[in-house]
Amino acid sequence: MTIIVVTGTGTEIGKTIVTAALAATATPRSVAVLKPAQTGVGKGEVGDVEEVLRLSGATTGAELGRFPEPLAPSTSARRAGLPPVTPADVADAARKLAEEHDLVLVEGAGGLLVRFDEHGGTLADAARLLNAPVLVVAPAGLGTLNSTALTAEALRARGIEQLGVVVGSWPEEPDLAARCNLADLPTVAEAPLLGAVPAGAGALGPEEFRAAAPGWLAPELGGTWDAAKFTAEFAAAPPA
Repeated sequence: MTIIVVTGTGTEIGKTIVTAALAATATPRSVAVLKPAQTGVGKGEVGDVEEVLRLSGATTGAELGRFPEPLAPSTSARRAGLPPVTPADVADAARKLAEEHDLVLVEGAGGLLVRFDEHGGTLADAARLLNAPVLVVAPAGLGTLNSTALTAEALRARGIEQLGVVVGSWPEEPDLAARCNLADLPTVAEAPLLGAVPAGAGALGPEEFRAAAPGWLAPELGGTWDAAKFTAEFAAAPPA
């Protein structure tokens, strides 16, 4: 794989930190990080690309559009009077980066079907243009099964490969729903569970983050994380 698209089942669930873990685990391979549309961040402020580069040690990053209000990219672009990013823009930029890098990570904004432009273009459209697999980042707790199933269904309907699911923020003290979801997520997604990034991982220093990242991701993503072992460790026993 030379291009991986990273999407989420919603917002604020750990896509950026998972992307950073992927980039950190991929080193010393040459990695580029592409953020098609950064919203809710003003000019001169640190965006997701900068955060991924800081944590992972990757050196190449690109951002196609930056829109100040924390809204869907198409809405934020329209309100700012700025041209939107289109799926074709994303595909062109990713292909150019792939010419000079071993791996390109494309981090979406929000979920898979959030609108990029006034024509309804989405991250799914960009993934289809690229013929690139999609990694889904999901939250750990109650409600995640439905949103994960819907995302997986949307990918299958478009003929897009789903690599698997990574839990974007695994709590230090997981509740019953989170523990049960470890077994249920791969079932509803019809794709493997490929990692769990601990809550607060983004607060680690770069060296500590890079050393720990392979332990959060499965071998399919270059790491050492064992889904069966992790799931068994937190398995919820049924009531007596």
